[in-house]
Amino acid sequence: MTSKGRITLPKKLRDQLGLVPGARLAFSLLGDGSVVMRVKHRRLSSLAGILTRPDQPTISIDNMKR
Repeated sequence: MTSKGRITLPKKLRDQLGLVPGARLAFSLLGDGSVVMRVKHRRLSSLAGILTRPDQPTISIDNMKR
């Protein structure tokens, strides 16, 4: 770790995770002291519609507001 708190991930790991410059990462500290790093590939807007089912009827925004 550098004096500024920066870390370097090995190239092989960056390639396996599909990391590119500017990639967003999230770090979580677990109760046992372990750290989990997650790559944040998606924006919240990319999740729109993931809970729909093929047989589910669609509802317009206007009907939702009512």
